[in-house]
Amino acid sequence: MSTNVLRTADGWWVVRGDRAVPVETKAVTTAELLADRAAVREAAASREPGTPVADLVALAPVTTPCRVVAQMVNYRSHARDSGFTGDIPPAFFRKASGSVSGPGEAVVRPAHVQFLDYEIELGLVMGAPLPVGTVVEERDLPSYVAGLVITNDVSAREVQLTRTQFYESKSYPTFTPTGPYLALLEPEDFSRLLGLRLRLSVNGELRQDRTLADMIVRPAQALTLLSRFQTLDPGDLLLTGTPGGTALKAPPKAVEKIGALLPPAVKWKAFFKSQAKNPHYLHAGDVVRATIATPDGRIDLGEQRMPVTDANRHPR
Repeated sequence: MSTNVLRTADGWWVVRGDRAVPVETKAVTTAELLADRAAVREAAASREPGTPVADLVALAPVTTPCRVVAQMVNYRSHARDSGFTGDIPPAFFRKASGSVSGPGEAVVRPAHVQFLDYEIELGLVMGAPLPVGTVVEERDLPSYVAGLVITNDVSAREVQLTRTQFYESKSYPTFTPTGPYLALLEPEDFSRLLGLRLRLSVNGELRQDRTLADMIVRPAQALTLLSRFQTLDPGDLLLTGTPGGTALKAPPKAVEKIGALLPPAVKWKAFFKSQAKNPHYLHAGDVVRATIATPDGRIDLGEQRMPVTDANRHPR
């Protein structure tokens, strides 16, 4: 059964129900913790009463700097929302690790961003080096992936679309909320991955709700494709795509055909004028909640709860 690990300013904790037991380790980084699994197992087996989880302030369980890589359009429902038809070639992009934030920190909207979007994603945390040229079969996943985290690929849509700039649009500080738990998996847990359900709500309204069965490129194949050109190391993070339900959706086909005839500047101006009427983009005061778990609770990554604030309102 998976073991949930929490990180705070005081160190690492194993979560058991509503209480947490400190891990006696010198590990500072996620990679160092993964190298000290014996200490994690000792804490998990401890008979200490522990500390109420509610009394702890969770930090991101993925420490930085690290590599943060993401898959693009990797759920069938998201592909439909985005206007894709036919086969979708696998694609990856990088995010700055400075975008990683805790599961309860405010998501800060930069002053120049109007169209701020959410994307719940399952994050894979590497537990072993993945050299270039590695072929990963399903049975090999436990050899490379140590655990799972909830992530949110927050996106500044006008930067992403008008500049074709994924790296900037998804890399502002607080644009990758991560945690609260790092679920360290046992080999038998990997058979449950397709049952994981991703759910995200904004102000109590459910926006995204799909299982990994909706995925196009699953983790083993994704790692194989990524390793054609990218090395990964323990503690690195792979975001595996988001299901449908984001604020951004493709325009109707007729509108898209007309837009294709317009100069780019005119097309984008018209598109974002229409998007200004879309109430689903994030604004200051919104609260985003995200969970990922199997129906039986054998794997449960906890809950993110992030308020949204504007940069000029964010305390310095």
